[in-house]
Amino acid sequence: MIDIHMHTIYSDGDKTVEEILKKCEEKKLEYISITDHNTCKQYEDDALNKNIFTGKIIKGVEMNATFKNKKIEVLGYNIKEPKIIEEWSQKFFSEEILKFQQEEEKRKLLDICNKKGLIYDESKIEKNIAVTDYIAIYIYKELVRHEENYKILGEFAESLNLFIRKGLLNPDSEYYTGLDNILKPMYKDVIDIIHKSGGLAFLAHPFEYRFDDTISFINELRAEKELDGIECFHPSADEDRMKLLVEYAKKHNLYISGGSDYHGHKKPDVEIGVGRGNLNITKDYIEEWIVIGK
Repeated sequence: MIDIHMHTIYSDGDKTVEEILKKCEEKKLEYISITDHNTCKQYEDDALNKNIFTGKIIKGVEMNATFKNKKIEVLGYNIKEPKIIEEWSQKFFSEEILKFQQEEEKRKLLDICNKKGLIYDESKIEKNIAVTDYIAIYIYKELVRHEENYKILGEFAESLNLFIRKGLLNPDSEYYTGLDNILKPMYKDVIDIIHKSGGLAFLAHPFEYRFDDTISFINELRAEKELDGIECFHPSADEDRMKLLVEYAKKHNLYISGGSDYHGHKKPDVEIGVGRGNLNITKDYIEEWIVIGK
C-alpha cells in the first residue's frame, strides 16, 4: 500500500516529519511522499537520516496555482532540484507575504461574518498560528460552535471543505476572501517550475474543488498546459469517481497518483494510508513513473 500525499508542520499539517515517518512505518507503507505546500524543506529534516521508515520515499511538493481565477493545487513528484522550487516559491509564499495574507484573510472573513450577523467570540479563535497555516480553519471552528449560525451559513455549516472551496475561494460567493491585488502563481507557470526542477506535474484531487463539471475543467487545464498525471485516489472522491479518473487518465496517457492528504488532527477523519477508509492504493499504479533518490 502507498500514500504519496501528506503534510507536516513545514506547511499546514500538525505532525513533524519524524511523526509522519513513524506512522508510515507502523502501517508498513511501501511508498510515500511528503507533499508540503509550496516547499521542499521537509526533505532537509534530520528525521530522514534516522532510518525510521524502511519503505521508499518520493520527493514531492504540492503547489498552489490559479487558473481562470480558480484556485487549484498541483502535485510535483520526482523533484530533483528542490532549490528551484524554494527560490521560485519565495516570490509568492515568503514568510512576509504569508503573514500579510493571513492577516488580510482574517480581517476580510471577520468583516463578512459581521455583515452577515454571524456570532463568534474572537478571543476563542486560535492565535499565534504559523504563517503556513490557514486562519480560516480556526474561524470556521468558532462559527460552527454556535448553533445560531447554522441557518445563516446554510450548506457551509456541513463541512469545512464546502466553506473553503465553495465559499472563501469562490469569486462568485458572498464569502469570497480572495486577495485579487497580490501576485498569484499561474497554473502554466507552476507546471513549468515543477518540470524545471526535474519533476512531474499532477493535478491534485480534482473532485475536491467541487466544480460543476470536473472532467471539462481538467480538459480546459490540459488545453492550456499538459499535465503529466492526475491524482485519481483521494478522500474527496468516492469509488465511482476514482474509477472515472483512472479511466480518464488511462485514456489520455496520463500517469496516476493517490494519497490520503493527511494533515493530522486538522482533518481528524483522515488517516494515513486509508484516508476516510476508502483508500487502498497499490504500488503498481505508480511504479512506472517514480524515481527514488536522496
